[in-house]
Amino acid sequence: MSRIPLIIAVAVLLSACGGREFSAPRNLDDACAMQSERPKYFAAMRASERKWGIPLAVQAAIIHAESRFIGDAQTPVRYALGVIPLGRQSSALGYSQALDGTWDEYRRETGNRRADRTDIRDATDFVGWYSNKSRERNGIALNDARNLYLAYHDGHTGFARGTYNSKPWLLEVADRVASRSVMYDQQLRNCRSGWW
Repeated sequence: MSRIPLIIAVAVLLSACGGREFSAPRNLDDACAMQSERPKYFAAMRASERKWGIPLAVQAAIIHAESRFIGDAQTPVRYALGVIPLGRQSSALGYSQALDGTWDEYRRETGNRRADRTDIRDATDFVGWYSNKSRERNGIALNDARNLYLAYHDGHTGFARGTYNSKPWLLEVADRVASRSVMYDQQLRNCRSGWW
């Protein structure tokens, strides 16, 4: 028997065991189902809630809006003349879609130098950290999903200037984030899994 098929089989098995789950949960509209399918996601959001004070449902709604819980999400590639790739629209990456500069600031301020945007624990900690900064800089309550999302998207300075007011599409997204946050909160309160 040849050793090549055996080596390939072992390599596939090891890569399957060591790989991360980057795909979205099956039902993004049911927090209880998501919690059952991806308990690590909810453990990470609960840890961020304890550390930063931002409710789990608010974090989940923001992450849903940013990446639909796809761990390695990136912005689309831009093309010149429809065929020449020019690179990605921004440096946003991972669950939180944090930009390079903001992610670097987070790592410096928290001392979490090894933080990885494709790791749900680091991404939820980032969302908590950023939301806490929004509270400090703009006085946004940590349960105000709509305004936290507007500050998350347009930055603290942009939020203070009201730049989102010239973006009707963003206001609609922020309203959906607020609605999803309420929906997730209600669902999680009714879960029978013993988490609440």
